[in-house]
Amino acid sequence: MAEEGGKRKARKPWWKRLLVWGARGCLAFLGGSVLLVLILRFLDPPFSAIRVQRRVASWFDPKPYAPHQTWKDLEDIAPSMGLAVIAGEDQNFPEHSGFDWAAIEKAVAHNEKSRRKRGASTVSQQTAKNLFCWESRSWLRKGAEAYFTLLIELGWSKRRILEVYLNVVEFGDGIYGVEAASQAFFRKPAKRLSPAECALLAAVLPNPHKFKANAPSPYILGRQAWILRQMQQLGGEGLVKELGK
Repeated sequence: MAEEGGKRKARKPWWKRLLVWGARGCLAFLGGSVLLVLILRFLDPPFSAIRVQRRVASWFDPKPYAPHQTWKDLEDIAPSMGLAVIAGEDQNFPEHSGFDWAAIEKAVAHNEKSRRKRGASTVSQQTAKNLFCWESRSWLRKGAEAYFTLLIELGWSKRRILEVYLNVVEFGDGIYGVEAASQAFFRKPAKRLSPAECALLAAVLPNPHKFKANAPSPYILGRQAWILRQMQQLGGEGLVKELGK
């Protein structure tokens, strides 16, 4: 006697179903991430991954956590601030496509010989990490950072990348973005920062939880002086004004 409703369709093995769902998940992630990056080309991000991670960590920390961030368009930030970040963090920022391979090779060679490790992350990579990724040294996080770096380099202008970076990067505990840093350390808006103040803020970026812009160590003061010299050698504020044009 035939089964009611016809022959029941054979169920796929579990591993095939897993592959199908995995493929669907990958496609959803790829499509969603591309759409998100395209939206954030025009819409200022309401939050960043690094802020979310810090907030979650604060739930298990008795110390009070009061984050400060005020978004400012690049036109409302002193041009010297963008120049200082490029001078101190990523001098090939206007030319590279997200990764500075020459700097990476130098960092690898240096780290093989020295106990003091040197990084080679570009401004684009740091923007991707702060905005989309979690803080970790795992290869999974590094892969996610590389993926989002490629997306923002393809979808955003250099000007937009620098603008987002200056608004999401940490300058201290709970201090996100240059406007919050300027108000906290110098009691003035970011648009009125002097070149020396910009260089000082950029000097702490390798480790803003260890180095303090309002209490600079001799090392930070030396780094500030070096950044100021590099700012001059890069051609001054015109470098930032020409980004994206």
